[in-house]
Amino acid sequence: MTSRPAAGGGRWVSVGPERLGRWIDGFAERHGPISVTAGEEAVRIEGADGAVAECLVPFPPLTAAGGGPLARLTTHARRERRIGVLLVRLGGHAAGIFQGDELVSSKVGSRQVHGRSAAGGWSQRRFARRREKQVDLAHDAAAEVALRILGPHVAELEAVILGGDRRAVDALRADRRLAPVFALEAEPFLTVPDPRLAVLTGTPAQFRAVRIKVVDPG
Repeated sequence: MTSRPAAGGGRWVSVGPERLGRWIDGFAERHGPISVTAGEEAVRIEGADGAVAECLVPFPPLTAAGGGPLARLTTHARRERRIGVLLVRLGGHAAGIFQGDELVSSKVGSRQVHGRSAAGGWSQRRFARRREKQVDLAHDAAAEVALRILGPHVAELEAVILGGDRRAVDALRADRRLAPVFALEAEPFLTVPDPRLAVLTGTPAQFRAVRIKVVDPG
């Protein structure tokens, strides 16, 4: 479980689907009898002392049937899904398809992109042109990997999770061949380091987690 401050007060916690039931039980123990309201995209839990936990439904809408809202949320969160992941940072990229937590197909690559030059004049302009070409080649390489791994399987995917650096990812949106991939874009955006295989393999812990905004009583 991870925790970070929330804008406007409170904090965000991320809870793995297998731990969600225990987390809700703990919330009730700490804050007294709870009341629950459910929508398609969030389930709100309020304790007797005024504490609030707003659980964002992963891969909305909330579709699980049977039982109360919390049972439905838990069932929905635990469901095994086929998800595509595309991670892009300048010079590095990774694409994969997951069945639940299992990585069933992937490709990781990198292209050299030099840092910016502090030199001036003609030398700096020449360096800038060379770097711009490197950036373009890096974007092209990332796009080709996305097309190779995710493109043929978009009809099978429930969603595509993006991550890495937002500017690097956004640079690929202009590639019309990737429109079907970006059409499946879902939250959360994963801020990850250089997209190596180990980083890609660990992403289900982030994209399968239930994000909960907790506001303690004043």
